[in-house]
Amino acid sequence: MPLDPQHAGPRDPVAAVFSSVVPGSGQALRGRIPQAAIAFLISAALLGCTWLIERAHGGGAAALFLMLLVLPWWATQSYDAWLTAQSSEAGLGQTLKVIWVRAHDVRYLGALFLLTALTDLYIIVANPGYSLTVFCTKPAGLLGALAKAQSPTLHTLIGYGFLRLRRWSLLLYLAYAAFGLLNGTANYACFGYGRVRTVFLVTLIAFTAYVFWRRRCFTAPRAGYPGL
Repeated sequence: MPLDPQHAGPRDPVAAVFSSVVPGSGQALRGRIPQAAIAFLISAALLGCTWLIERAHGGGAAALFLMLLVLPWWATQSYDAWLTAQSSEAGLGQTLKVIWVRAHDVRYLGALFLLTALTDLYIIVANPGYSLTVFCTKPAGLLGALAKAQSPTLHTLIGYGFLRLRRWSLLLYLAYAAFGLLNGTANYACFGYGRVRTVFLVTLIAFTAYVFWRRRCFTAPRAGYPGL
C-alpha cells in the first residue's frame, strides 16, 4: 500500500546526518543498498560536473550550479534517509512526492534567499565603496546606502516568508522580481551584453516562473502550513 505523503512513516535523524556527510551512507546504514548506491553515484556525478564547470567557466558558474542543483539534491537524499518508512514503497520517488506535497522545494528557495542576504551583507560591509547600479546610474550618499540596504533586507523578508509559506512573501517576491527585471533590462540596454547581467536575467525569469507555478503552496497567515 503506498505511503501517505502527509504521514510518511518513522523518522531517522541518525541516517539523515550520515547521508548529509556522505551521500547514501544513511540509506546504507538502514540496509537500503540500492537507494544508497543511487544517492552516492548521483552526488558524485554532480560534484564532478561542478568541478568541470569551475574549470571551464569559473567559480561563479560553479557556485550557481552548486546552489541550483547540487545542494537541492544533497538535501533531497538526506531527507530520503530521514524518511525511513518500513515499506516497500519507501524510496526516492516517495521522498520526492513528500517534498512536493509539503512544499520543501519552496522552502529551499527561502533558504537560498537567506543565504544571499548574508552574502549581500558581507559584500556591503567588506566593500564600503561598492555602488549598486539602479537604472543605469550608481546612486551616492543616502540614496546609495538605501539602494544597497534594500537587497539584504528584502532577501531576508522573502526568505523568511518562503520558509513559512506565507502569502505576503509571494506578493513581495513578485514585486521584487518585477523591479529586478525592469532594472536588469534597463542596465542591459545602457551597458550592452554582459555575462553576469545575462545570467542574472535568465535566472530571474526562470526562478520567477517556477515560484509563480508553485504559488498555491503559499497560505494565508491562519491557514497553517505543512510540517516536515
